[in-house]
Amino acid sequence: MILHILHAELAGPASLFVTFSDGCDATVDLRPLLSGPVFEPLLDPNMFAKFTLDTVCKTVCWPNGADLAPEAIRSLVPAEQEIGEP
Repeated sequence: MILHILHAELAGPASLFVTFSDGCDATVDLRPLLSGPVFEPLLDPNMFAKFTLDTVCKTVCWPNGADLAPEAIRSLVPAEQEIGEP
C-alpha cells in the first residue's frame, strides 16, 4: 500500500497533526527532517505555517519548493503516540 497524507493541521512551530492513509493520526515534530538548504527556512515558524497539502502527491509541501514524503513523516511517529491505527 502506498502511504498518503489525507489531512494535516498546524500543531506547533515545526509540528503538524497528520492523518495518514494507514489509519494513523498523530502530532509529528518535523524538526529532525528540517536540515539542508530547502528545509532550513522551515525552521522559521512563519514559513513552516505556510504548508499546504498537495492533492496530487498526497503530502505536505511549502511555497519554497520543499516537500516531505509521507513515509519520512510517518517514521517520526512514536508508537505510543499513534492514534487510530488499526
